Amino acid sequence: MVFEHLPEDNTGRLAPGITRREAFALVEKYNKESFHIQHAETVEAVMRYFATNLGYVGEVDFWGLVGLLHDLDFEQFPDEHCIKVREIFDDEGIDPQLKRAVVSHAYGFTQHDVKPVHQMEKVLYAADELTGLIGAAVLMRPSKSTLDLTVQSLKKKFKDKKFAAGCSREVIRKGADLLGWELDYLMEETIKALQGKERAEL
Repeated sequence: MVFEHLPEDNTGRLAPGITRREAFALVEKYNKESFHIQHAETVEAVMRYFATNLGYVGEVDFWGLVGLLHDLDFEQFPDEHCIKVREIFDDEGIDPQLKRAVVSHAYGFTQHDVKPVHQMEKVLYAADELTGLIGAAVLMRPSKSTLDLTVQSLKKKFKDKKFAAGCSREVIRKGADLLGWELDYLMEETIKALQGKERAEL
């Protein structure tokens, strides 16, 4: 399934109207803290992994852009997260379908909710919070690596409500439910995505 109203280029691939380089320049324009830039790239990698593994091969770049830009407004406008970004995207001429996908990950948290409908939107909704939990769990490991992280270990952190309390377990569970996946599967695949990213950076 592709987005009905998103134009395609002459290869038949989705044409979001913005390159990865341009998108990353926007991330750096609105984010100065390295943590937020790193998180953007982390979610980008996770989204690209899921696009490939779920069979959306022609949409990998689009899924990646959504992941890269999903928190664009958070650092400067935390109280208007996924609200201010609409204005930014309109000013930058970014495709409305990309905007819709980005703002859908704040479903249930803003006055202008957009429910995740496409598989990609559901993945973003679930994986965003989960990458934060995984990142916190990795920092506690002697290896400081995802490569030896297991689902069993992550689930222990998930059940400890005091650990990384800012990562919403409710959203992660709800995201898994939206996708029709078991929580273990969502965790396992997200860990694999981050392991792939880490290996590529070695």
